[in-house]
Amino acid sequence: MIRSASLKLAAVYGLLFAFSAFALVFFLWWATTGLLDAQVEAAIRADAQGLEERWDEGGLPAMVLTIQERLAENVDDDAIYSLNDALLRRITGNLERWPPNVTKPGVFYELPVTRAGMKSLAEVYRYDLPGGMRLLVGRDVKGRAQLKRLLPGTLLYSAILVAVLALAGGMVMRNLFRRMVADVSSTAAAIARGDLARRVRRSGRGDEFDAMAEAINNMLERIAKLMDGVRQVSNSIAHDLRTPIARARARLEDAAAHAQGEEELRAAVERAVVDLDAVTAVFQALMRIAEIEAGARRAAFAEIDLGPLLADLAELYSAVAEERDLTLKLSVPDTLPTHGDRDLVQQAVANLLDNAIKFSPAGSEVTLSAGRTDKGVRITVTDHGPGIPPADLARATERFFRGEVARSTPGSGLGLALVQAVATLHYGALVLEDAAPGLRATLTLQAPAPRMDAPSSMPHDTDIAAVA
Repeated sequence: MIRSASLKLAAVYGLLFAFSAFALVFFLWWATTGLLDAQVEAAIRADAQGLEERWDEGGLPAMVLTIQERLAENVDDDAIYSLNDALLRRITGNLERWPPNVTKPGVFYELPVTRAGMKSLAEVYRYDLPGGMRLLVGRDVKGRAQLKRLLPGTLLYSAILVAVLALAGGMVMRNLFRRMVADVSSTAAAIARGDLARRVRRSGRGDEFDAMAEAINNMLERIAKLMDGVRQVSNSIAHDLRTPIARARARLEDAAAHAQGEEELRAAVERAVVDLDAVTAVFQALMRIAEIEAGARRAAFAEIDLGPLLADLAELYSAVAEERDLTLKLSVPDTLPTHGDRDLVQQAVANLLDNAIKFSPAGSEVTLSAGRTDKGVRITVTDHGPGIPPADLARATERFFRGEVARSTPGSGLGLALVQAVATLHYGALVLEDAAPGLRATLTLQAPAPRMDAPSSMPHDTDIAAVA
């Protein structure tokens, strides 16, 4: 309990609530008492000013008459007046005698007084008049004093109420926090047990807890997809590599048992090596895709010109196209500067050209075009082959995925996966569309230019072997 985060949150909430409430109550007490004092002092000053004006107008008789009139009209019975001569003998007023503590003029005094035979508490102010006359003007503040004595008790009860409310609010916050954390914990525990379909529940209120639940659920969706991808890749590797490995093993066993001479044995070994090279190529392609997806190759980014690069690729694949009775058309500007990894872009375009030539019927044409976009460059390879069925377009870039049309052709199903990885590395995308007939593959590159403090490019290989 002591180490409980929910308890700490509840305690912090309760303390903040209590402190705020106490501060508010103290301010109300201070403001109330201050307002009462200010009202009494203002009333005394106004009363004394009026009496001084009556003295200036009519002297002592006018002063006496005014005091008597005000005492008679004082409905609240809280006015205090005392007019005394130089020897402190009372002339008029409602005080029996001059308070001995009032010795200085211009100062407010709060002291006990006796009037009409009853003791009370008054706040008074002394004025000196001509001829040694002294005037005392004040107000009975016994009720104000009682109110001040009641305020501490009220504050105490308020403090108890605030403490109870703070405790209740803290417990509510603690329960909300624990319920949310408990749901996340139980979901994480279920995921750890292998239940990848479990998700964090949402309250539907659209608050921060729902936002956190949505973020966690999105992460879990991504993890589930990655795990599913790992399973699919594992199954595909097992399926695609089993045949060449089994074939190589069978050939070596047959040669070991039935080879008639060195030439037959050498031929069997060479055929087995070819099968094992295909296995090695698959693993190399997987490692290359993993390296690209990890972003390690961004250190090799530099300014490149895709115009000459694409022209060289077109010249290289023109010979292959001619062997298959195809025409390779090129529509690329002379210069097409961009920022990226030259070798990876070269390999990605080579993969697209290799697929286009592999699946195009004799007598058709393959087009390689490129141009600038608002944010980068666009490279498009178009063919007139069978294309990809709409149902398979979403999965075409998955590793080892091969549609029905491609199952009868050589390859491992990693070519488009590598192109997709290269596009993502360059902050772009690979879009596959129906060319009616054929397939249009568009590779966009949007890699930003490096900062001045970016690391220098690293040396890397320059092969452009296509991964089918």
